[in-house]
Amino acid sequence: MKILILHQYFLGKEDPGGSRFNQFVKYWEDMGHEITVIAGTVHYATGKKEEQYKGKWITKEEYSKNVTIYRTYVSESYNKSFIGRLWGYFSFTLSSLTAALFKVQKHDVMIVTSPPLFVGITGILTKWVRRIPMIFEVRDLWPESAIDTGVLTSKPLIKAAYLVEKLSYKFASKINVLTPAFKDTLIEKKAIDKEKIIFIPNGADLDIFHPGKKENWVREKYNLQEKFVITYMGAHGVANNLDSILDVAKTCSAYKEIVFMLIGDGMEKDRLVDRAISEEISNVIFIDSQPKAIIPDFCNASDICTAVLKKVDTFKTVYPNKVFDYMSCSKPILLGIDGVARKLVEDSQSGYYVDVEDPEDFKKKILILYKDKNELKNLGQNGLRFVQDNFSRESLAKKYINELEKAVK
Repeated sequence: MKILILHQYFLGKEDPGGSRFNQFVKYWEDMGHEITVIAGTVHYATGKKEEQYKGKWITKEEYSKNVTIYRTYVSESYNKSFIGRLWGYFSFTLSSLTAALFKVQKHDVMIVTSPPLFVGITGILTKWVRRIPMIFEVRDLWPESAIDTGVLTSKPLIKAAYLVEKLSYKFASKINVLTPAFKDTLIEKKAIDKEKIIFIPNGADLDIFHPGKKENWVREKYNLQEKFVITYMGAHGVANNLDSILDVAKTCSAYKEIVFMLIGDGMEKDRLVDRAISEEISNVIFIDSQPKAIIPDFCNASDICTAVLKKVDTFKTVYPNKVFDYMSCSKPILLGIDGVARKLVEDSQSGYYVDVEDPEDFKKKILILYKDKNELKNLGQNGLRFVQDNFSRESLAKKYINELEKAVK
């Protein structure tokens, strides 16, 4: 098959961040399929654009033998003003539509993955003009999550977002959801026929993330020998609520062996660093985003890994990518996200839920594992077995292809 993927945040080969579709593309290419990706020019975590994309509307790249990427224009003005935010949303819609209609040949099937939700406009118009089936994928419940976190505040934009959401669901051949809660929401609140919905979750990069030595080069480079390391990996944005980690770090200051390691970038990072300095929170290490190839080393150098988000109802429906990465490295998880992610961690017995608004509860769970090395080991092993049995990304890639073939037929 010839597969067209519309994914604004598709990563480059060595880019840090969640690489779900990069892995799917690898497996699909190995199966003999030909893939074209239309992606944006601004990295989702850093908000920055590399020099080779500046001043260009569309840039063609050969990703691998049978995979081609078209990087299309995205404005860097997203956080500067209301007009900048508006252009930030729609610049990719316009540039990706140009690529889809005038740069790429007709494909057998198209995957449109959201957020951003407005990419649905490109998907709908491409479906009409090219006459190909569209799989619309819901990675996050927009516009609800954007409204809950304060990213989307303009009433006209919110109204437009709900309209695009409705049309995207209507014109999709199938809708893929990444969590069971998304499926329930679409059926119960959006009145979507359950037969139209498929469920292919994030899964685990078991060929990238796997258990390794804890006493590795990461501990040596960052002077972590003899330390008990609690690691967060991922975006440093408003929704990620990393102030909760700084709060618990302050409560743990008496335990000199306990260190918190925050790896990644985002619009909140500078403020978080400034806060740590001004409040003398000395047991937190900030590390910039790292190449995908070495990220597992940081995970393996950790004693505990954590994932946190703002405490809003929308996030009760999400499975964070990083949770599967942590499990794949056999690391116990402290999860500050209620809902289906909490159920995932508790059912797999791979960690504990923590209240992000209660630093003392967070600290209590840390100290349980700090003092009980057997529990630390058992939780990690439980998580690894769970993802190996249920969330192998290679098996999910095969399942996805089966759904694409059904849509084509």
